[in-house]
Amino acid sequence: MTYLQLSACFLAIAALVALVLAAASRRRPNLTAVGVTILILFALTAVFDTVMIATGLFHYSPDHLVGVHIGLAPIEDFAYPLAGALLLPALWTALRARRRAHDLAQPEDES
Repeated sequence: MTYLQLSACFLAIAALVALVLAAASRRRPNLTAVGVTILILFALTAVFDTVMIATGLFHYSPDHLVGVHIGLAPIEDFAYPLAGALLLPALWTALRARRRAHDLAQPEDES
C-alpha cells in the first residue's frame, strides 16, 4: 500500500464521518473558519515536516510516494491536517447541537 492510498482511506473516512455528523446535527461548521484553518495547518505542516525531515527525525521510502513535495514534505502528509480540519469542527458542531437540544429539553429550575 502506498502512502497516497493510506492517506486517501484516512481522508475518506474522516470526510464521511464529518458529513454524517453534519447531517445528524442539521448544522454545519463555519466554512470560512474551516478554510482558514486548513490553510494555516497546511503552512504549519509544510514548515515543520520539512524541518523534521531535514534533521533526519524520519524519512519516507521514495518507492511509496507520488513524488510531489512542498518543501521536503510529501503531498501525502497533508491529508492528515485536512482530515482533522474537516472532522473536528463537524464533531464540535454536532456536540454543541446535542447539548443545546438537551438543555432545551430540560425544564428550567423555578427556585
